[in-house]
Amino acid sequence: MFLTRRAGALLAGAAALTLMVAGCSSGASAGEGGSSGGGSGSTLIAYTGQAGDYQINFNPFSPSKIGGLGTIYEPLFFYNKAQVGDPVPLLGTEFSWNDDGTELDVTLRDGVTWSDGEAFTAEDVAFTFAMMQKYPAVNGSGFEGTATAADDTHVTFTFDEPAFVRGPDILSTPIVPEHLWSSIDPTTDVIEHPVGTGAYTLDNFKPQAYTLAANPDYWGGEPAVKTVRFISLSGNQAGADAIAAGTIDWQTGPIPDIQNTHTNFPDYDAYTQAQNQMVLATCSSAELGCTGPQTDPAVRQALYYAMDRTQLNKLAFMDTASAMSPTFALTPSQDSFVSDSIAEKQVPMTAQADKSAALLEADGWAKGADGIYAKDGERLSLTVEVVTGWTDYITALDAITSQAKDAGIEIKTSQSSWNEWTERKGKGNFQLVIDSLWQGPAPDPYYLYNYFFDSSSGAKVGESAGNNFARYSNADVDAAIEALAALDPGDTAARQPYFDTIEEAVVADMPYIPILTGGTTSIWNTAKFSGWPSDDDLYAFPAVWSALDAAEIFKKLTPAS
Repeated sequence: MFLTRRAGALLAGAAALTLMVAGCSSGASAGEGGSSGGGSGSTLIAYTGQAGDYQINFNPFSPSKIGGLGTIYEPLFFYNKAQVGDPVPLLGTEFSWNDDGTELDVTLRDGVTWSDGEAFTAEDVAFTFAMMQKYPAVNGSGFEGTATAADDTHVTFTFDEPAFVRGPDILSTPIVPEHLWSSIDPTTDVIEHPVGTGAYTLDNFKPQAYTLAANPDYWGGEPAVKTVRFISLSGNQAGADAIAAGTIDWQTGPIPDIQNTHTNFPDYDAYTQAQNQMVLATCSSAELGCTGPQTDPAVRQALYYAMDRTQLNKLAFMDTASAMSPTFALTPSQDSFVSDSIAEKQVPMTAQADKSAALLEADGWAKGADGIYAKDGERLSLTVEVVTGWTDYITALDAITSQAKDAGIEIKTSQSSWNEWTERKGKGNFQLVIDSLWQGPAPDPYYLYNYFFDSSSGAKVGESAGNNFARYSNADVDAAIEALAALDPGDTAARQPYFDTIEEAVVADMPYIPILTGGTTSIWNTAKFSGWPSDDDLYAFPAVWSALDAAEIFKKLTPAS
């Protein structure tokens, strides 16, 4: 049965590949309706950071989705963003470009069925991309081509201009069934009973937890992990407590003394990889309706220099974070993309209050008797939105508040549920938001620039934005991103001038104020399951909330019993 529920306007845009959910009720135990971490070896209990009741939505194109990417809805190929390698065939088996990058031919896997028994064909792929063009709010990758089914197992994507760099985004897009989705509005409909081709199907849903069951008819064979149960708790502390109690099997988030996880909890181990870039995102554009001091680039720059990142790393992230580039090229793997014109290629690790003062005073701000800068009668006071229960981010904001005060900037923190936080972020009803920007499907900064800095995925305040929730708009950046989309990624000499343009603007305008590159740490049950990613076999980015990666991990794991 396939049902939808009309839900008002969901937040737009985004085929974001993360689940970054957080939330609340600890009313469900890990074992409710399933197994605890110490129970049946075929059931895996996962905690994504959900700190509040789940609100059912398995629409893979909605920012308020709670699950289903990869596990239920599969893309054509899986791109491992943890390391460079060939894409893994899923619904597609092979692909090729023509010489000028205007045509991408994909061969599809034969004999695949949707979980309702209907056959999967190339018509489903063509329909998915036509739907994305019909509803620009869900076209987060900016697909601008045409998808045509040549026959049941071959689809061709055609473009007016070379589109080599669009390939990973296209091939990573979740495919939905035409026979059900032809009557769906992907921007507003809530999917309660999802139908996909993946290794799992939805078994049951409760606000405190939902369960995925292994698909016995999966084209790749029924996975060994028969049940995956996603639970809600009251936040990071509850997640740490659940690890100590042995009632969950996988979480990605902080626990005390994380470097000694296996010593403290012999059934568990921890694995850390730096990938997501933490930011204070600003509602940056006064022209699009943003209000507050953060619309002033000098204020954003001043806050950037006010941070003592060494202290932040120690207090909030247990020294698992690392330096980042203000250009947002991931360091060190993407250092070669950083423009020679950028004087400071990494964020300052200590506070530089003198630079903050110089920037503000040159811009007309004057320090008041209370030590806080003011301009035209407005105090330099900013509010940061954060999700209740995200203890690492909340601790970081406590430190940033103190550091900013030393620089004459007042920071206030507003905590809310993940649903409320997501709504404010998407609609632009915020001054600052603490969040992370994710990498694209290939080790190339083009993708992050296209996701978060292209004005086409922004929106006026009050309207749903896509990935560019900072509402950044710069015509030169837009033109450079468009030019990069037409170039072969292997032609580094031709591409670099456009990267130079983007990076110079990003550093000067700073709509997303860089903090640190987050050391993403998972804690997982090694006594109950084997096959977790490792240095020797980093087959996926190891984060439970990185949905496409988590789906691959679920399929790779083997229960110990």
